[in-house]
Amino acid sequence: MAIMAAASPSSSIYHRVSFSPKYPAALSRDFHHRPRLLRLGSPRLRASTAVRASSAVADVEKPELATEQSQTLDTEIFSCPICYEPLIRKGPPGLNLRAVYRSGFKCEKCDKTYSSKDNYLDLTLIAGLKEYNEVKPVGTELFRSPLVSFLYERGWRQNFDRSGFPGPDEEFEMAQKYFKPAEGGLLVDVSCGSGLFSRRFAKSGTYSGVIALDFSENMLRQCYDFIKSDASVMDTNLALVRADVARLPFASGSVDAVHAGAALHCWPSPSNAIAEITRVLRSGGVFVGTTFLRYTPSTPRILRPLRQVFLTNYNYLTAEEIEDVCTSCGLTNYTSEIRQSFIMFSAQKP
Repeated sequence: MAIMAAASPSSSIYHRVSFSPKYPAALSRDFHHRPRLLRLGSPRLRASTAVRASSAVADVEKPELATEQSQTLDTEIFSCPICYEPLIRKGPPGLNLRAVYRSGFKCEKCDKTYSSKDNYLDLTLIAGLKEYNEVKPVGTELFRSPLVSFLYERGWRQNFDRSGFPGPDEEFEMAQKYFKPAEGGLLVDVSCGSGLFSRRFAKSGTYSGVIALDFSENMLRQCYDFIKSDASVMDTNLALVRADVARLPFASGSVDAVHAGAALHCWPSPSNAIAEITRVLRSGGVFVGTTFLRYTPSTPRILRPLRQVFLTNYNYLTAEEIEDVCTSCGLTNYTSEIRQSFIMFSAQKP
């Protein structure tokens, strides 16, 4: 477990570490002298980027100066789930399992620390609490079970094909087509479960970084077990994060792509979650999700109200409801593919 070493205020040095979806990860910098955070797309950021690019050749013979300039910050990776302020980091830079595991994070504003546990970084609101444990609805709590987490890729997920899910390989290829505008950027796989798709996204080499995010501690532990058995995944820019989809620990407009596989129906409030996804997406960013529909076009109309009554543990929506909530949260270019009760939908932040 990566725990921040105890030290006096005068001796403890936390570093603000950044990660730009479009640029290499920056080196850390003493937070006492950090520059003011710039937003992607702002005139000041574009200007500072141009200055770095034009001065690169001139600094070839001054590597120490080039290294110092490369520390200029573009976009933070992680933010405080309480106030959304960028976190300060102590530890090695980089978005990978080893670097994140060995790092500690702190919110300067809230004075709260966050660290890795069981190889995932806990960025929930309740991280580190001893007395309080938040219980979620049945649909969410089920997947926090060690048994369900173990079985998810060992028979549980395979049953989805009965409802029209095409299978992980085809679902991945379908999602990749929707994510074309986000190639080379940062992808967050929310409600990632045991990392069924997170690992595929990371191995594809399509993205500069992938964050596998889930509220279930046991799903993330299972995800790590799968990753450590595959060296080709272990060495990728993949990090495991525990967080609430309705309180994502990222700065606004900092993520290029968000994927949610077979997840929306498990969220306590799909509208809150999609609004939060919209917040963290950059302009042009893409959201792709799959879920079970409440009913299919072939379901007799007389039975449709009954399905809504009996399916109370999950938020099964209709295709129309999913499109409505996406557009009401500000997403555009909505499109979907439906097979029986399976739907894959995609929308983009303008």
